Amino acid sequence: MSDIAPHVSAILRALGEDPARPGLVRTPERVERALRFLTRGYAEEARDVIGSALFRESHDNMVVVRDIEFYSLCEHHMLPFFGRAHVAYIPDGRIVGLSKMARVVDVFARRLQVQERMTDQVADALVESLAPKGVGVVLEAAHFCMMMRGVEKQDSKTITSALRGSFRDDGRTREEFLRLVHCNGR
Repeated sequence: MSDIAPHVSAILRALGEDPARPGLVRTPERVERALRFLTRGYAEEARDVIGSALFRESHDNMVVVRDIEFYSLCEHHMLPFFGRAHVAYIPDGRIVGLSKMARVVDVFARRLQVQERMTDQVADALVESLAPKGVGVVLEAAHFCMMMRGVEKQDSKTITSALRGSFRDDGRTREEFLRLVHCNGR
């Protein structure tokens, strides 16, 4: 595990720092461990985290897991973005363990990412794994690349959505999903 650390030392030198000074001596290794942790999603597949947590069930109403917190790194600046995912599906003979929906979000969040792609990836992974009647995903996030640099807008939020099947094709289903996602009680 030390192919990243030497590059971190070089970056510190390029910034005018001394990687040998007491406060920075172990920083390259810590940064490497942090980056490997924050990008562990590359070693995971959504279908594997869902695994055998699929159950035959005749339930055919919407299932929503709201306020799934996530943390990711913007692929453009490698700065964090973080927020909440709201994920729903309408089963078609199979349901999934609820924690697996959060794990699917994490698989894609723990990669260098753009929020728009991540939203689609979560929706598509659930469609592929569950074959449901429909899927809806909304991500709300704050991006440090907008907060700490550039326009420096600390209170801005980015909201993206991905709708599949009945969530896209049926206005009533879409409206119910959005109402449940944005209802009071937060």
